[in-house]
Amino acid sequence: MAGLGSRPTTSVSSQHSSTSRLILLLTLLPLALAAFAFLLQWRGGLTDPLARWPPDHRQFPGMDSTLSGKTSSSAKASGSGCSDLLGQSRSLAFPYFRDWKFGFGSADLKPKICITTSTSAGLEQTLPWIFYHKVMGVSTFFLFVEGKAATPDVSKVLESIPGIQVIYRTRELEEKQAKSRIWNETWLSSFFFKPCNYELFVKQSLNMEMAIVMAREAGMDWIIHLDTDELIHPAGAREYSLRQLLSEVPRNVDMVIFPNYESSVERDNIKEPFSEVSMFKKNYDHLPKDVYFGNYKEATRGNPNYFLTYGNGKSAARIKDHLRPNGAHRWHNYMKAPNEIKLDEAAVLHYTYPKYSDLTSRRDRCGCKPTKEDVKRCFMLEFDRAAFIIASTATEEEMLHWYRERVVWTDRALNLKLLRKGILTRIYAPMAIVQGLRESGIFSNVIASALSQASLSVDNNSSSIAAKSGVVSSGRVGQKEESQATGRRILQVPGEVYFPSAIPPLSPPGLESIKTHTNI
Repeated sequence: MAGLGSRPTTSVSSQHSSTSRLILLLTLLPLALAAFAFLLQWRGGLTDPLARWPPDHRQFPGMDSTLSGKTSSSAKASGSGCSDLLGQSRSLAFPYFRDWKFGFGSADLKPKICITTSTSAGLEQTLPWIFYHKVMGVSTFFLFVEGKAATPDVSKVLESIPGIQVIYRTRELEEKQAKSRIWNETWLSSFFFKPCNYELFVKQSLNMEMAIVMAREAGMDWIIHLDTDELIHPAGAREYSLRQLLSEVPRNVDMVIFPNYESSVERDNIKEPFSEVSMFKKNYDHLPKDVYFGNYKEATRGNPNYFLTYGNGKSAARIKDHLRPNGAHRWHNYMKAPNEIKLDEAAVLHYTYPKYSDLTSRRDRCGCKPTKEDVKRCFMLEFDRAAFIIASTATEEEMLHWYRERVVWTDRALNLKLLRKGILTRIYAPMAIVQGLRESGIFSNVIASALSQASLSVDNNSSSIAAKSGVVSSGRVGQKEESQATGRRILQVPGEVYFPSAIPPLSPPGLESIKTHTNI
C-alpha cells in the first residue's frame, strides 16, 4: 500500500523538474543568441548596411564615375554661390539613391519620358527640378536656356548631367525658328506681335516643336512641357513614379492632362520653395462643384481669380507622327484631334510666386508701362498684371504688405477650414525628396564635378544640336519666310486647312460660372 501511495508524489516531482528545465532553456537561449550577435559585431562579423556606402560616395542614378567622393573636396574650393546654397549635409539622411544604376539607353526603361522647358533660372532652382524628375523616372531633358541659365558657369553644370541637352538661344537657332511652318499657320497667330508673356508663349511653342524632333530621335515615348517652377505629382499610381503612371495609360490615349495645384505659401521668407512648401490649393477638376463654388470667395481672398495664375494644367503627349505643340499647356496633331484623358489624382504642382523676390524678378523681365491699359498687352492673367503694377509703383514696405495680403496664407483658422473642406491639401512627398537629395550632397557634387572639368567647347551647344536635327523653331515674331520641311515626318497640309487655336493659360471657373454649372 505504501508503494502505491508514492507514485503520485514521484510524478508531480518529475513534472516540476521538466517545467523548470524548459523555463531555464527559454531564458538562456535568447541571452545566448544576443551574446553571440554582439560578439560577431564586435569582431567585425556583421556589416551595418549604411556602412557599405562611404560617406563621400554620393552618386545619383545615371551619374558616371566623375561624380565620385573626391568631388566633395573640390566643392569646398569652389566659389559658386549655388554650391553654397545647394550645399550638402554630412548626415546620411537619403542613402537610397546612392548606388542606383540609371541606364538612360536601356530598353528595359519603359516608357521613356522626356521633359522640355524654356528657362532663364539659375542652378538653385534648376538642379532640384531636374533631379526630382529623375527620381520620378524622367530620363531625358531638353533645356532651352537664356539669361542666367545660359551663362557659362550654369550651363557648364547643366551640360555635365547625363540625359541633359542644353539648347542655347543663338542667332542660328533664331534663324531656323523663323522658318518654322508655324508662322504660316493660324493656330498661334493671335499671340504674335505682342510683348512679354505673349512673346514667351510663342517662344515656348516653337521650342516645343523642336523638342518633338529631338525626342523622336532619342527614342522617347512621352514628352511633357513643364516650367522650372512646376513639379509632377504622380498620385494615383501604384508607385510614386511618373513612369509607373504613364505605363498604365491605355495605348489608344494620345495625351494625358495633369490638372495643376497652386502653392499656398505660409511665410514671406521662403528661399527654397521645393523643400519648404507643403500646402497647395486643389484644382477645380479635383473638387466637387458644391465645395469649389461654396468656398470660392474665402479661397480667393480678394484676388481676381481662384488661382493666382493659370488653372488649366499641363499635359504629356505620346510621341507620334504629325505631333505638334498647341501652346505651352497642350499638344495636338496635324492629322487628327488627339484622344485625351484627364487624370483624377495626379497633378502638376505649380509653385506660384512662392518667394517675395518673384515680384521684382518678373517685373524686371518685362518692359511694359505699369498702367492698367498697357499691362493688358503684356500679361494674359489678371494677377500677373496687378503684381507687375505693384512691383513697379509701390514702395518696398507697400509691396511686402501687398504680398503678405494676397499671396501668403497667414490666417491659420482659414487654412484649417479650407484644409478640412478639401480646398487646400498637404503634399509632403516632393518636399521630402528634394530635401533628401540636397542632404545627400548630389547638387553640390554635380556643381563641383562640372567646375573641376576642363572648359567645355563653345561649339558643343544647342545650335549644333538644332543643326543636326534639322528642326525649325521660334525667333523674331512676324518673319514671313516660306516654311521648310522639318526633321520630323509630317504631311504637307494645305494652307486652307483649319487648326484649332492654341490653348493659352486660363483661369479656373469663376463665380459667373455658377449658373452654367448648376444647369449642367
